Amino acid sequence: MRGRMGRPGLVGVMARTAVVAGTATAVSGRVATRQQQKAEAQQQPAEQAPAPAPAPAAAGGGDDVVEKLRQLADMKASGILNEAEFDAAKAKILAG
Repeated sequence: MRGRMGRPGLVGVMARTAVVAGTATAVSGRVATRQQQKAEAQQQPAEQAPAPAPAPAAAGGGDDVVEKLRQLADMKASGILNEAEFDAAKAKILAG
């Protein structure tokens, strides 16, 4: 006798389930990777945009300089400015 005809046995059902689960995992992993790549691609142009030049400090305005430095530090902490942009803007404020 060659085997039984009709519905698959327990091993057949388990094999089919494993194939379906493996395929679903592979597809979902690929979708997640593509979404992450798209998100990173959209963020890169924003990160490379030049930072707005801070207004020069008013003469004798010590509190104004401190406030501008605080704003720069906040922008750096939030990721708007990178280290080089932060240093350049800080130098402009301190030189002004």
